[in-house]
Amino acid sequence: MTNKKRVGIILGTRPEAIKLAPVIQVFQQSPEFALQVILTGQHREMVEQVMQLFNLKADDDLEIMQPKQSLSDITCRSLRGLEELFQKSKPDLVIVQGDTTTAFAAALAAFYQKIPVGHVEAGLRTDNIYNPYPEEANRRLISQITQLHFAPTTLAVENLQRSGVLGEIHLTGNTVIDALLNVAASQPACNVPGLNWNEYRVLLSTVHRRENWGEPLQAIAQGFLQILDKFPDTALVLPLHRNPTVREPLQALLGQHPRVFLTEPLDYAELVGAIGRSHFLLTDSGGLQEEAPSLGKPVLVLRETTERPEAVTAGTAKLVGTESASILAAAAELLSNPAAYDAMANAINPFGDGHAAERILQIVKNYLGVG
Repeated sequence: MTNKKRVGIILGTRPEAIKLAPVIQVFQQSPEFALQVILTGQHREMVEQVMQLFNLKADDDLEIMQPKQSLSDITCRSLRGLEELFQKSKPDLVIVQGDTTTAFAAALAAFYQKIPVGHVEAGLRTDNIYNPYPEEANRRLISQITQLHFAPTTLAVENLQRSGVLGEIHLTGNTVIDALLNVAASQPACNVPGLNWNEYRVLLSTVHRRENWGEPLQAIAQGFLQILDKFPDTALVLPLHRNPTVREPLQALLGQHPRVFLTEPLDYAELVGAIGRSHFLLTDSGGLQEEAPSLGKPVLVLRETTERPEAVTAGTAKLVGTESASILAAAAELLSNPAAYDAMANAINPFGDGHAAERILQIVKNYLGVG
């Protein structure tokens, strides 16, 4: 055990758990490493679902989650808890993923202990510091203190090079494709009470981002109602985020419609099953922009900006914003024009081939001089 290199992998939210699961698995299978998996607890139940799905266990849990926690709360409690853990375990490398407040706090905590940082999904940019908020700032700040940048696409590599960051930049693909293909291979079910998937062209939606709270969320919901009104053969499945700021307006606006199916958050296997059975997606999620194309599903992005323009360039996604008229127009095109639908459904996913985690493992081996 003393000769093994110590690697800490930190996560706090469901997207991090999904995208780090393949990384955790390859490090667990590699005899050169002693792995420490640390949860901050930024999200609770949703992370547990993913950990169970991939048969993973955490070594430590900071349990920071509190009702109505602010970004400052998450950052401060994560920093304090991780400082104590890092001083005890003295990892040779800390790996974080993406652009959450957990990822930023973990990278900063590692930097304060002079521990090298590996950043999975590095190099995403919108070039608008407040959109998405706080993610754009988080990922930029992480990039400044990272030694190993694991970039998912060539554009991400170019963004990092243009930023003049320190550390090694490596093109790996996105680990979410590793996770998705692993789960999709088992053809998971998604049972929504009252819904016969074969009866309708089912549209799958998720909405949760801070920049869409308030008026944008109202407009998005109105756009959904207009789609359902114009196309009676459609239905909408919308798993609700647990945050009442998101849940309550959507429940009020959509809850009484007979072809709207509001559900609790789907676990990851159910979500993969829902993507596979849906006609297309309407979402402000970053991860779904990457995942859906691997299953041949077009994505309409309910945001003004995206840090994943590769999807738009490749033709797998379209940026439609949050105005109800724009949402209706984009959806109507896919529902009325088979050629437009096929063009998006058959476009090549630019985010990877399912082997990103293996590449990350080899890069870390080379960096730490093992294997």
